[in-house]
Amino acid sequence: MAIEQIRLVHGRALPLRGDNIDTDRIIPARFLRSITFEGLENHLFEDDRKQLQTAGQRHPLDDPRYVGASILLTNANFGCGSSREHAPQAIRRHGIRAVVGESFSEIFFGNSVALGMPCVTAEAATVAALMQMVESAPSTDVDVDLDQMTVKAGSARYGISLPAAARESFLDGTWDATGLLLDRFEDVETVAKGLPYVTGWR
Repeated sequence: MAIEQIRLVHGRALPLRGDNIDTDRIIPARFLRSITFEGLENHLFEDDRKQLQTAGQRHPLDDPRYVGASILLTNANFGCGSSREHAPQAIRRHGIRAVVGESFSEIFFGNSVALGMPCVTAEAATVAALMQMVESAPSTDVDVDLDQMTVKAGSARYGISLPAAARESFLDGTWDATGLLLDRFEDVETVAKGLPYVTGWR
């Protein structure tokens, strides 16, 4: 299995305004009863979307201008609340490959790293400028560059931040723990043969 290095995420962006968007809003608890993550993307922000539809409004996920977006723009403390890993799973399965926000819940951030979905932070003014740009011109190309640690939208370029360990794991592919095990499975088998609780006590 090839190790996937993540250096650049390119695509269009989807702006999602609001601070303190918690994991129960991202994926409501009633959809956590399955034993796999399959289909979670179908219920992403389901209650928020229905509430807005009832009020005659439209959630960004239901806006045809943002269909196919691969970069999510958020505000402060995104992914707060319970630690459910279903939240980043639903987001990534929807097609999002990177998130740019003012700040993230620590647990949500860690779960996202494990999925290969960088969550980079930017100044509030930067996020505001990106959202305004994308809302005005949804077809704007956006690049999240982990080599240069910048986000580029149109002709504008801004600095972003990412903890060094997380950045390194994306650049060298070590974010993918399962992939690493499969890539070096002979080493795993060698270690396993030396473990008495695997081979049996003698």
